[in-house]
Amino acid sequence: MNIKLLLFLTGLNASIIISASSQNVKQLSLSKANTPLSKVWVADNGDGTYKNPIIHSDYSDPDVIRVEDDFYLVASSFNCVPGIPILHSKDLVNWELIGHVFAKQPPFDLFKKPLYGKGVWAPSLRYHHGSFYIYYPDPDLGIYMVKAKNPAGPWSEPLLIKEVKGWIDPCPFWDEDGQAYLVNGLAASRSGNKSTLLISQMSTDGTHLISDPAIVFDGHAKHPTMEGPKMYKHDGYYYLSAPAGGVGEGWQVVMRSKNVYGPYEDKITLQQGNTSVNGPHQGGWVDTKTGEYWFIHFQDKGAYGRILHLQPMKWVDGWPVMGVDNNHDGIGEPVMTYRKPNVGKVYPKMTIPESDEFSDKEIGKQWQWMANPEPLWALPAPAYGYLRMPCIALPDDFKNFTDVPNLLMQKFPAPEFTATTKVTFTAKTDNEKAGLMIMGFNYAYLSVTKKPEGLFVTQSICIDADKGTAEKEITSIPVKSNTVYLKVKVMFNALCQFSFSEDGIHFTELGENFTAKKGQWIGAKIGLFSVRVGKTYETGYADFDWFRVE
Repeated sequence: MNIKLLLFLTGLNASIIISASSQNVKQLSLSKANTPLSKVWVADNGDGTYKNPIIHSDYSDPDVIRVEDDFYLVASSFNCVPGIPILHSKDLVNWELIGHVFAKQPPFDLFKKPLYGKGVWAPSLRYHHGSFYIYYPDPDLGIYMVKAKNPAGPWSEPLLIKEVKGWIDPCPFWDEDGQAYLVNGLAASRSGNKSTLLISQMSTDGTHLISDPAIVFDGHAKHPTMEGPKMYKHDGYYYLSAPAGGVGEGWQVVMRSKNVYGPYEDKITLQQGNTSVNGPHQGGWVDTKTGEYWFIHFQDKGAYGRILHLQPMKWVDGWPVMGVDNNHDGIGEPVMTYRKPNVGKVYPKMTIPESDEFSDKEIGKQWQWMANPEPLWALPAPAYGYLRMPCIALPDDFKNFTDVPNLLMQKFPAPEFTATTKVTFTAKTDNEKAGLMIMGFNYAYLSVTKKPEGLFVTQSICIDADKGTAEKEITSIPVKSNTVYLKVKVMFNALCQFSFSEDGIHFTELGENFTAKKGQWIGAKIGLFSVRVGKTYETGYADFDWFRVE
């Protein structure tokens, strides 16, 4: 029996940029010493400095808050579930994944199929009167709110506070006089409008809007494609922080006004400059108890997704400057290495889990499905030390694996890494298969496949899968045993090389090299699957012993 190598953490404290009390936040104990560090990306250099990105994984559209000594971060999850990841840190450099807001995405029937690019867009996180609030948009349905006393959950059922199409990126704001507001952007793909920020008055309990929206800033002239606003108050000014210019080549804008409705004056506070960090884009700023300010944003890195960077931030003449202002023009550029934030203490290194020994009663928090899951898609077997994935029937209208919801996936963790899994495949009929997949607009996989002649290890590739292209079987080799080791080596620029082994020691390269490609608003993913063609009385199954990233 395998010994569990990963301890998945829950619980803790809370956070926000403006000073807040955490007296009502439940404290939970942690076993940090037993959490294995990533073997492929650690941002903490161990000498008082860190390197960017602080998380080399696809946690797009981040928002971050602080309560007392604890920082929390949320990110978009789109169609992937469990949805809305919750991350925790003590120092803004070392992060752990402590949970998600929901296990299934509403409306449940709608999201039982993969709806790429839909679902949860940029969420915001705030702490108010002893509770955590997350506001998130579904661009086709409206603005949702969830709340919790503890950021690790449980979270309330999503409440649709505004039924509307095309509103995105909401952020709540509770003013000092008790009034509450919601600021948001617009998606042209749904509303015909963009580059405009709206503000509405909200009930003080945050459950509904009590006014029609008003334009608070129009970015068409100077800051096209403005979106993702976050609202703050500092030294008597209201501040809106928002990205513009698009994710690939954009910049960060800050606006300020003495009146919540404006008019707002604007200033670019972060741009690529002479660095390699394209489009430093969309995020949130936060203070420390020692009085420092920091900004977390994403960088779009194609197949690797939207990875997270941490920038120092300082105030100059009432304006934030993010990153470092090397040419003294008042606009910051991203840093690649920098001293760690001063949080009063030094905390141990920590990373988000990647490998999974499948020896616990639950799979690791890093795993997500491509749609709302069914109970029999994956069955942990802690007594045996494996994860059983029955061969689920492919959809009747199957074109390629973009139609398949039962793909168990996780994010790319680094520029280069190797992922290996050990699988024992028990087939019941022909045309059943299970394997290791790289998924995106293009995809490729190695599978153990049951054919009339016996078991084969097969490589298949699909180019332009999002356009309905059929996949192609590249090569197939018979194997003697039903226990096989499947491996993929991901190299720079997301070039992938597949191999397999029957003894776990000697690996044979198989098929063609493959270049991974991003998906709709997300990076490429890596993971496991088990499927069949048609229905049968009893299905075959794959027992995945472990999944290891090195």
